[in-house]
Amino acid sequence: MRHRKAQRKLNRSPSHRRALLRNLVNQLMEHERICTTEAKAKELRVVAEKMITLGKRGDLHSRRIASAFMRSKETTRKLFDDIAKRFEECHGGYTRIVKYKTRRGDGAPMSFIELTKRVGEKKEKDTKGKAS
Repeated sequence: MRHRKAQRKLNRSPSHRRALLRNLVNQLMEHERICTTEAKAKELRVVAEKMITLGKRGDLHSRRIASAFMRSKETTRKLFDDIAKRFEECHGGYTRIVKYKTRRGDGAPMSFIELTKRVGEKKEKDTKGKAS
């Protein structure tokens, strides 16, 4: 029985899965939007939101934990200096998954995973309740 086994296996060994998630987190923090399979995106969301929470804490211990996981000084610096500042007032919900299409070769469902607050993105004003 598979009780209390929450993670998706993604058809990989644990070390390969950990390396895959490290690479995906690095790419997400670098580009702020990536296209991947739906299962990988759902598993990446958990790890990426934990990294952003570490970035919001901002102390040396959390910086060392994040850099040990991500292993890239540039993306760790970007996480702590840029991305964490954007999400200071938020308490979760840092990423969104948008379903895109199916992959042509094997029919795998593809989706975009992106940060909810991206650079250069304008805030939309709520005009539903206002009369013109």
